[in-house]
Amino acid sequence: MTISDLDRLHSQLSRLEDQFPGYTTEIVEGNIVMSPVRPYHLETIVALWTALKPQLPDGLALMGDVSVPIDEEFEFCPDLAVIPAAEKDKNLTQYSPELIDFAAEVVSPTSVRNDYEVKNVQYARAGIPVYLIFDPYQAHCVTMWNPGPDGYRGRDTFPYGGTVSVETPVGKLSFDTAVLPVDRGTAGR
Repeated sequence: MTISDLDRLHSQLSRLEDQFPGYTTEIVEGNIVMSPVRPYHLETIVALWTALKPQLPDGLALMGDVSVPIDEEFEFCPDLAVIPAAEKDKNLTQYSPELIDFAAEVVSPTSVRNDYEVKNVQYARAGIPVYLIFDPYQAHCVTMWNPGPDGYRGRDTFPYGGTVSVETPVGKLSFDTAVLPVDRGTAGR
């Protein structure tokens, strides 16, 4: 992909974001992908934000739904990520993956493959130390660590209902999965 192709793709991405509120837009495998956002998506993010923010050491901050270009074929907008507060305070439209201490995604029905497979590999290749997946349809949280060229080498799955603690570069972070919403119509599918 040439620079002009990449610029054109970013321009299209920006227009789509403006034209389709209620959708997240990302570049996945060189294609623009739009995913509708459901209430449980934001509810999960807010619960996690509320739990994690007071646990962060000084100098770190949370951000969400801001562009993180991995390479010319992949640009993601993590639902939640930890970056240096000084970087967040620049209020940019995109941030380098090298700034991210951990990223979290909330699964939607249309993002299953991207969240579990594509982002597992791409976040690991970008060197993001910890990746978390919250799935209101499976009612579980997946923690991944030890990034490698083919994805994360460490992986644990925790059913919703208890407190999960994760070792991250910023320290141990804990959150209560019992407060996270579960789509009872599809849980355990």
